[in-house]
Amino acid sequence: MSSNIDQTKLDASAAEEENSEILELTIEKKLKALYSLQQIDSQIDKIRIIRGELPLEVQDLEDEIAGLQIRIAKYKDDAKTLEKQISDKTNTIKDIKLLIKKYEEQQMNVRNNREYDALTKEIEFQNLEIELEEKRIREFTHELDTKNQLAKESRTVLKEREADLKSKKVELKDIVAETEKEENTLLKKSEMYSKMIEDRLLIAYQRIRKNARNGLAVVQIERDACNGCFNKIPPQHQLDIKMHKKIIVCEYCGRILVDDNIANQVKLEL
Repeated sequence: MSSNIDQTKLDASAAEEENSEILELTIEKKLKALYSLQQIDSQIDKIRIIRGELPLEVQDLEDEIAGLQIRIAKYKDDAKTLEKQISDKTNTIKDIKLLIKKYEEQQMNVRNNREYDALTKEIEFQNLEIELEEKRIREFTHELDTKNQLAKESRTVLKEREADLKSKKVELKDIVAETEKEENTLLKKSEMYSKMIEDRLLIAYQRIRKNARNGLAVVQIERDACNGCFNKIPPQHQLDIKMHKKIIVCEYCGRILVDDNIANQVKLEL
């Protein structure tokens, strides 16, 4: 009877030890998957950094070119309006001069001084109208010259920006061509490792990555410190991290911590 009890205890102990080993292995696998995912995502980040600000520069140039084109079109419309106003004023002056000529002819046939004086005043008034119209023509001409000059300057800038855009697009195309294949391979690996991680843990990883300035959500301990925020990790926490029995985060920055053993295994596999 005693022998049976002892055997049961041994079996239970062995089962507990086996379960412990399975748990440890599972946590270790999770940590390896997380650190692998981090390394891959970091490589993707580096590729995108290589492209730098080029996509934004291209977008900015496209926006600036669109703005210049709109501005030039507005200058063109304004110039047409001013040319029409100048033409109208010029025709008005012609009509006034014809009217003055008519009044002058009428002066030759007046019957008294009152009629002569009335025609003289009308001629003076019409001459003032001519002066006013000429003043407006000068103003419109000056404004037209300004619009044409601005349009010319804008076309020069537009030509320069279009050349810049062409150059930037070629540069961006070359960089994308160089890195696209590598990035696609890494994206597939990232997706593969993401599927190995449970949703809750993956969401936490993505949240930490999003909030971290350098995109690091999983870091190893170096010189007894978190490699993300560089704060010292207490010895007991370091021991727990090496045991691989649970996922431990830095109490300062919230990043997931792994030991050298995990980091070295991943580096060899990748």
